[in-house]
Amino acid sequence: MAIRRTTLNLLFLACILSYTVFSIAAKSYYDILQVPKGASDDQIKRAYRKLALKYHPDKNQGNEEATKKFAEINNAYEILTDSEKRNVYDRYGEEGLKQYAASGGSRGGGGGGFQDVFSQFFGGGMEEEEEKVLKGDDVIVELEASLEDLYMGGTMKVWREKNVIKPASGKRDCNCRNEVYHRQIGPGMYQQITEQVCDKCPNVKYEREGYSLTVDIEKGMKDGEEILFYEDGEPKIDGEAGDLKFRIRTAPHDVFNRDGNDLRTTVTITLVQALVGFEKTIKHLDEHLVDISSKSITKPKEVRKFKGEGMPLHLSNKKGDLYVTFEVLFPTSLTEEQKIKVKEILG
Repeated sequence: MAIRRTTLNLLFLACILSYTVFSIAAKSYYDILQVPKGASDDQIKRAYRKLALKYHPDKNQGNEEATKKFAEINNAYEILTDSEKRNVYDRYGEEGLKQYAASGGSRGGGGGGFQDVFSQFFGGGMEEEEEKVLKGDDVIVELEASLEDLYMGGTMKVWREKNVIKPASGKRDCNCRNEVYHRQIGPGMYQQITEQVCDKCPNVKYEREGYSLTVDIEKGMKDGEEILFYEDGEPKIDGEAGDLKFRIRTAPHDVFNRDGNDLRTTVTITLVQALVGFEKTIKHLDEHLVDISSKSITKPKEVRKFKGEGMPLHLSNKKGDLYVTFEVLFPTSLTEEQKIKVKEILG
């Protein structure tokens, strides 16, 4: 019986060693997404969005390396955002995932799979405490963009000041982490022990610094939309910086008012023009001329729609409409002769 137990223990140790060698050789899913092993779901999602945008095939046409990288990023994201798959991967690596998939992705049943072997070997528990990654504050800046930039697209230079981490005298605890190891407490019996371990790093301090940022304003962006600068918020010692977000607000304009995807403006015409018609153009935001002429009678406060002359829709080739409200300028007084003629014409 003792020989059989020794053989079984040696088999278990061989499994552990082979898993360790495999883990060192292969690039982990965490490395692919450039996040620590204890990354939160939010960190993983933000890292994925950043990398997926960078390596998306639409932005890297003909680049096979980028396409391959994009596939790796998606595969890593799929595993790490599935709590059960991530748990299996953290414990047993890709080999464990393969056996997990082969068993139908189920922890139950009587298959006696890879997880069951390790569970028996370590006394039923290999739960590791998740490493919490500290994150600095997000910074949200209300940014007024001109209607011209929101119509045609443009850039804005923004001056920003933030805390920057600088060297300081002395040493400090850093890179603190929970290390898990197993101690044999009897034949075939092991106890899991968790211990916090810290390194000693040079000390640091915060200093305020300013710098210039170029913010790209995209055509058709709406109020409330945000332009994101990853990890450009407030820094965090032994953590990752928060994000910087510019929240768009439409600046007031002298001629046009924005109403969602539409534009509105007011044009004043004379009473004669209102009665007999007129020829008139208005200069648009990109300086092209819009013909608003009329050959019919125009009533005071009348509103006319000019299709496709509004704001461009964000990330679309479509445009909203332009609504023109006509104000009629009445004369302040009429001579007796003018009154007679008006009566002759309108009476």
